[in-house]
Amino acid sequence: MLEKVCKMLADQLGIPADTIKPEQEVVKDLGADSLDVVELMMALEDEYGITLPEGDVENVKTVQDIVDMMEKLTK
Repeated sequence: MLEKVCKMLADQLGIPADTIKPEQEVVKDLGADSLDVVELMMALEDEYGITLPEGDVENVKTVQDIVDMMEKLTK
């Protein structure tokens, strides 16, 4: 799951996937803006055929947060 999220982030933000670490904050460390975050969440929903709960999305800060949320929702 981590590799998939990193690849999607890399595609979204135009940065190399191998530079993305789980502890990095999506906005502060990777330079994503709120639109990037929304587009990423929509891409994840499309990819996995799920709907992300609004409250969960608001709590996402790090790459690992995204991975944890996706693993919880896809079980």
